[in-house]
Amino acid sequence: MDNFVFLYLACILAGFALINLPLAGSLLAGIQPVTSLIGILTILVFSLVLIFKGIIALVGK
Repeated sequence: MDNFVFLYLACILAGFALINLPLAGSLLAGIQPVTSLIGILTILVFSLVLIFKGIIALVGK
């Protein structure tokens, strides 16, 4: 089993944290769409990596 699986899960959780980051009413409110986009991309990329690792483990390679 790959040692980086928990790191990938932590990255997915960090993506969810970026999506739910409350920036309204602060000076950083203008970058709210950017942080949401980065969070969504992070979740997608690391979820796909975990799915790929799972398929490779099932195939037995």
